[in-house]
Amino acid sequence: MKFHHLSLKSVLATMMLASFSMTSSSTAAAFRSTVVRTATASSSAASRITRQRPRSHHAFIVHTSSSLPSTTRRSMSETTIDSSSSAATQEKGGYPFAEVEPKWQEYWKRHETFKTPKRRIKKEDGTVVKSDKKKKYVLDMFPYPSGAGLHVGHPEGYTASDVMSRYWRMTNHDVLHPIGWDSFGLPAEQFAINTGTHPEVTTAKNIANFKRQLQMLGFSYDWDKEVATTDVNYVKWTQWIFLQLYKKGLATQSEVSVNWCPALGTVLANEEVINGLSERGDHPVVRLPLRQWVLKITEYADRLEQGLEGLDWPSGTMTAQEQWIGKSEGTEIEFKVDGLDGEKVTVFTTRADTLFGVTYVTLAPEHPLVSAITTPEQKEAVDAYVATTSSRSDLDRTSSKEKTGVFTGGYAIHPLTNEKVPIWIGDYVLGSYGTGAVMAVPAHDERDFEFAEKFGLGVKWVVDSKEEGEELSKEQAFTEHGVSVNSGDFDGLTTAEAKKAITAKLAEISAGGPKITYKLRDWVFSRQRYWGEPIPIYFPVDFPEGVDPTTVDPKDEECDHTIRFDQPIPVDEADLPLKLPEMENFSPGDDPAGCLARAKDWRYFQKDGKWFARETNTMPQWAGSCWYYFRFLDPKNDAAAFSPELDEDWMPVDLYVGGAEHAVLHLLYARFWHQVLFDLGYTKHPEPFQKLVHQGMILGSDGEKMSKSRGNVVNPDDVVDAHGADALRLYEMFMGPLEAVKPWQTSQVAGVVRFQNKLYNVVQSAVTNGGVAEMDDETTKILHKTMKKVTEDIESMSFNTAISAMMVLTNHLTSLKDQVPKEAAEKLVLMVSPFAPHIGEECWSLLGHETSLAHHPWVEYDESLCVDNTVVIGVQVNGKKRGEIEIAVDADQDTAMTEAKKDSKVLNQLDGKNVKKIIYVPGRILNIVAK
Repeated sequence: MKFHHLSLKSVLATMMLASFSMTSSSTAAAFRSTVVRTATASSSAASRITRQRPRSHHAFIVHTSSSLPSTTRRSMSETTIDSSSSAATQEKGGYPFAEVEPKWQEYWKRHETFKTPKRRIKKEDGTVVKSDKKKKYVLDMFPYPSGAGLHVGHPEGYTASDVMSRYWRMTNHDVLHPIGWDSFGLPAEQFAINTGTHPEVTTAKNIANFKRQLQMLGFSYDWDKEVATTDVNYVKWTQWIFLQLYKKGLATQSEVSVNWCPALGTVLANEEVINGLSERGDHPVVRLPLRQWVLKITEYADRLEQGLEGLDWPSGTMTAQEQWIGKSEGTEIEFKVDGLDGEKVTVFTTRADTLFGVTYVTLAPEHPLVSAITTPEQKEAVDAYVATTSSRSDLDRTSSKEKTGVFTGGYAIHPLTNEKVPIWIGDYVLGSYGTGAVMAVPAHDERDFEFAEKFGLGVKWVVDSKEEGEELSKEQAFTEHGVSVNSGDFDGLTTAEAKKAITAKLAEISAGGPKITYKLRDWVFSRQRYWGEPIPIYFPVDFPEGVDPTTVDPKDEECDHTIRFDQPIPVDEADLPLKLPEMENFSPGDDPAGCLARAKDWRYFQKDGKWFARETNTMPQWAGSCWYYFRFLDPKNDAAAFSPELDEDWMPVDLYVGGAEHAVLHLLYARFWHQVLFDLGYTKHPEPFQKLVHQGMILGSDGEKMSKSRGNVVNPDDVVDAHGADALRLYEMFMGPLEAVKPWQTSQVAGVVRFQNKLYNVVQSAVTNGGVAEMDDETTKILHKTMKKVTEDIESMSFNTAISAMMVLTNHLTSLKDQVPKEAAEKLVLMVSPFAPHIGEECWSLLGHETSLAHHPWVEYDESLCVDNTVVIGVQVNGKKRGEIEIAVDADQDTAMTEAKKDSKVLNQLDGKNVKKIIYVPGRILNIVAK
């Protein structure tokens, strides 16, 4: 996805200029004022100023966070906020956010304002009536409740989804807008290892802090839908889904070569290993085969690619998913191994037309045939090379520019020429990707060319350019399509023709044939850690022949026994959830079986006189976030993960908002689980997320990503203390386009604070005049233009320009002083409310309404009043602008000339000259040519 890095100054100017055209001088002045009034930083911006709140608000804050220590509420390395400007506005009678915001938060809670409506109601006679409203399921990407709490970058996406949720409620939709916690994860476990605090305690504390912060910001979540992946009842259904995958043959065990870090006691992803060391802690990492649970996502590769069609997702994310799946159509080719009867090296290529250019074959160091192929003379060199590469991750090996390798001493037999070609091993070939072997064609592959040059291997040119007379350079590989040469019977064929013909020949002689492969790998689903969902599988325990199982105990260190990992048994669904054991030491240790292997009373159990051992691997953090959108439908259901009726009523998710960093893995894994549940008949919808939106990252004021180490983190608690929650929400939506990367500038928050105060004063004026002020034509037109623009901008999630338009309207109404029409004030308040719900509710109440505006019908505009009757155009004399005139949109040339001659500057330029030509473009320009 393409992001735009904008300076705040350019963002603000662009937003205001993009609002809408205006004709009157007063409106233009109002427009200019919103551009000019950018806040300047206070000289004391770096110092923290504490302002006393009214007692009622202070009590509210204490009530909601009294259970949390101060370190929880202020745990980040913070950029402090200057609250003096807001304090001053409150003293002068500005919008009293400190009193208003907790009042309305309490009101929403008491009245269950955002409770999810039922889409079907059962009547007394047993009939079911379905809602006639359209539905909107609005979802935020599951937050992980870290110990640091929120920084100001986090609420951006939550605010965007909340604006849409509030808007859709007002446009007569049934809305489901839930929130929960992706609460398993390594940070809580690492904290437990370091401090001895149980991860459950740390997680609960972090969730409480996150929840306090989200409620403080006035998000319209249905808190009755709240779930956490660590909840026992949630774990139960995560395990249940795993069992469905197992029963369908999609969850299996496999010996997988992994990055094992003994010091950390866990398997690391390729991205977490740098030069053979762990990214965290610089601990040595080794590659070793480990028994792992694997989910066969590759069996759904085609479906995952095809399912993208018809989704409303960012094009960059769609491309990222397609590239990760990496479908390739090509040819599988078998090379017999010289001297080893029956052994073959299988390769896959998309360029079968280059088969006659093969000069060597390269195997991955971990290829199973390496030891058999290696000759005694090369054994020492090969063993040393294999040992060296075993500590490097796949990512490290493929990203390295240096080509390394060693000759095995063995040879492969070319399937079409019967020539012997040497077999090498090279770390740029991965055992986990494809067949773990490649046919090397140096003349037509850049990587093979570099390898051949380094080790003095042969180069055969078998593809020539289509262009007559063009001589190919022998200094680099020719990778383009062309015409086959030096390829026997296939000479003269184009690349496409040669691919087809050679593939057919290989199939004819049983040495290969057409093949479709995928870059996508099966999903390694095991973690050797404590804080995750236990995998609901157990295994029989065998004892030496003649030993009575009832007389021995495998928990005893001296007991000789074997766990039969080859005979997995699923836990009965009635026995779910399988809970984690209580432990005091969460350190993983150096046993690849994980720390749960030490919980022997939990691991070993007897059943029907036999001993069994539970699986000690846990699920990765991805597991819980693969299906949470389903559980939100039905979080209190003990009998099922979710009901079919609620699936029918609410799925798929209509709007999914989250960071672009999840463009591949989370979205791919969730879609995989969803498609399996679709195949099993548990959902009627083939895809989970219909529309996806990525919010751009909010950087620190230094233009860098916010982090504690940089000291540029801004805590939203401080912004809310100083300016209020609505100011934070407005500012984040006003900074620039939602998807753009933007720098945070605390000093600029004052701009939206002034907007709030103006809005509040406009409403006060409408109340004071008793609602007798009438709408003049100018106000009517500006109001309807604003309603149209704000409605269209919200629909397209162009929030910054919607706020700009409301600022313009507010400035116009401010210019009316005590003659603000009540209708205009009400319409403005309704439009503001999705962005700034607290001030929206307060102003609505001041205007005489006794109930919340949350479900009040949205504003409606008259299209005819949004069209300008007049237009301002420039007047040029001999190509240079000399003035402007305001004329009717459909004014003719004579009328335009008459108005132009009323302008003294234009008349001065025409004095003493004859008009030779008039160029008039209605609604655009008048150009007078005079000599």
